[in-house]
Amino acid sequence: VFTCDMGVFGAGLATAIGSGITFTVMLSHFFSRRCTLRPVRFRNAGTKLRQILTTGFSTFFLDIAMGILTMLFNRQILQGLGTDALAVYGVIVNVSMVQCCAYSGGQAAQPILSASFGAGKWGRIRAALKYALMAAAFFSAVWTLLVFLFPNGFIRIFMSPTGDILRIAPAILRSYGVSFLLLPLNIFSTYYFQSLMKPRASFSVSVLRGLVLSGALIYALPALLGPGAVWFAMPVTEAVTAVGVCVLIVRYTRPAPQTPE
Repeated sequence: VFTCDMGVFGAGLATAIGSGITFTVMLSHFFSRRCTLRPVRFRNAGTKLRQILTTGFSTFFLDIAMGILTMLFNRQILQGLGTDALAVYGVIVNVSMVQCCAYSGGQAAQPILSASFGAGKWGRIRAALKYALMAAAFFSAVWTLLVFLFPNGFIRIFMSPTGDILRIAPAILRSYGVSFLLLPLNIFSTYYFQSLMKPRASFSVSVLRGLVLSGALIYALPALLGPGAVWFAMPVTEAVTAVGVCVLIVRYTRPAPQTPE
């Protein structure tokens, strides 16, 4: 991207090459001596496939919803706030790599949670949940703090800004950045509910924050409070979703027994 000077085509090519390298490295595990997985015969392929698709759809929808929300934001920002604000939103989309950090916590915890759930080890589940929530809190604090302290620093990383962009960027980034406080928790919850075989709860969280509530607020807030209110769509979405997430986590996490497990 920076050395070959191939423009947009180079950026697309670099993305494809990066994905190919990642795929190759991960695939190599299945041909190593450390791999303990082997193809086996199994029955009820249709039932198992349906269970896999149902359970996994929620995390798949997180990525799809991000693309949809980006299009909705683009339309609203361009209509109500202009191209400078749209340029700042482009930076926000990249700064939202905090979502990738949230993915990492969920994906790291999911195998432990799933294996413990299958073995009925609720003590291990509670321990993994505690550490996962601590990781989510860490990501929340770090990214929110960075956005609040260095908003124009992020702008300069991604573009050569004009004076107008530097003037409006801090308020925009800080308003939207409030959502980072609860985003890791909400994303982790989808992996948590999947691990406990609660696909309805996972699906509800991903659809609510990823499209239904967020999409409605992207249109409703500017109509009610003015164009600038669009930046608060995601903070409100994450806050409302977090309330439901906390209720469901408490409901589905078995309490500690009176005697040690």
